[in-house]
Formats: sequence, structure tokens, C-alpha cells
Amino acid sequence: MKLAATAANSCKSEELLKSSTSWNGTPYDRYPPGRPQLSVIRFTIPPHTSLSWHTHPMPNAAFVISGEFTLEEKGTGKSRLVKAGEAFAESVDDIHRGYTGDTPAEIICTYAGVEGLPLSIPAP
Repeated sequence: MKLAATAANSCKSEELLKSSTSWNGTPYDRYPPGRPQLSVIRFTIPPHTSLSWHTHPMPNAAFVISGEFTLEEKGTGKSRLVKAGEAFAESVDDIHRGYTGDTPAEIICTYAGVEGLPLSIPAP
């Protein structure tokens, strides 16, 4: 018991993100219906790489481990640069993409989806 108490006293926590809106200001209004399924994905994106335009059908969030990554919303021109050590809330149902500059980016994404639902849907 004493060991557990000592470990608990030495632990620190830091909230990296708490949001009810995505990075572009769009409010989250729902989770998809169905049996919940959590996914955590590590992305390693080379320098000078643009991801395809896409949407997400569920709330998700990401943390940049290393490098820099620019989020861009199609149609509005909104963009946001996120750097190593920063977290961001991804958009739901808005067409967007991300791209790197001169350095690669390593990003951990977490998705609050449901069984059988794709994490990402290519934009038409």
C-alpha cells in the first residue's frame, strides 16, 4: 500500500486538450451511433507531404510528437500550424487535409468511433 501511495504522490498529469469544438471552431454535436470503438494511430509524415482531402465521421484529437504540421480546411482557406508538443481537436465532417514543410512530423491521433466506421473518408 505504501508503494502505491508513493507512486501516486510522484505522478504528475497535464491536460493537453479539452475541447467541444474542432481546431476550426466547428462545435462537436454528436458521437456516431453504435458500439464504441477507440483507435489510436501513429502517423509519420515525410517532409513536403500533403495528405489527401478527407473528412472524419467522429470526434478525434491528435498530439504532435515531433516536427510541424499544417491543418487546412478546404473552401474557407482556414489553416493552423501545430508544432511538437501541441495537441489539437480534429474536425468532423469538414473537408480538410494536413501537410508538412521542411521537416517530417510524427503525430498520434485518437478516434472515438464505432465498430465498422472508417476513421477517415476521402473527399469527393
